[in-house]
Amino acid sequence: MSVLWAQGEESPSALDEAGLAQVRAQFVEAAIRAVRLGLDGIEIHMAHGYLLHQFLSPLANSRADEYGGSLENRMRFPVEVFDAVRAAVPREMPVWVRVSASDWVDGGWDVSSTIALAKTLKRHGCAAIHVSSGGVSPLQKIELGPGYQLGFAERIKTETGMITIAVGLITDAGQAEAIVAEGKADAIAMARALLYDPRWPWHAAATLGAQVVAPKQYWRSQPRALKDLFIDQHFGQR
Repeated sequence: MSVLWAQGEESPSALDEAGLAQVRAQFVEAAIRAVRLGLDGIEIHMAHGYLLHQFLSPLANSRADEYGGSLENRMRFPVEVFDAVRAAVPREMPVWVRVSASDWVDGGWDVSSTIALAKTLKRHGCAAIHVSSGGVSPLQKIELGPGYQLGFAERIKTETGMITIAVGLITDAGQAEAIVAEGKADAIAMARALLYDPRWPWHAAATLGAQVVAPKQYWRSQPRALKDLFIDQHFGQR
């Protein structure tokens, strides 16, 4: 890579063969630690301007070898990393990826390229696509609004048949429920909304008429109007 994020920054160096091998090995080591910790799945981050996104985006990748130039070449190293992780963990453990569906810059990575990547990853055993966007260029012009990235997830789901995870200004329980119910995505990912309101899942359950498994120490906080909100984590009942 040789493209700067902003003027005045030090130009990054392109990884040589040994560097590429080291990065692949580090992804594998992290995946093996995840298995040892008892986690249920692994998400490989290929979004937001991090290293694997830098390989994918023509805005960042100016390599002249087999890892740069064409779409196939730019996808090569991210797919190699995926394959290495997939091979290192048990078959029953799902491995999926998070992508930036668009750089939001003319001439950058776009949703059509993302669909090509998703189809390739599907053939390699990828369990799902977590669809975000942006992060590789300060020139990005993002059109913010509730669920502003949902169109990317919906199109990827339609054109690849893969399980898709939607994210991006999805903050309301009814909004999240409708996205899944209408088949626009298969799951919702949340971050900032949960940082702001760590009890968001409880409030969503209350809004949508669901129940929450909670330790009995918390049951005294149950609103009077929601007498059956909490259930016992061992017996599934009050």
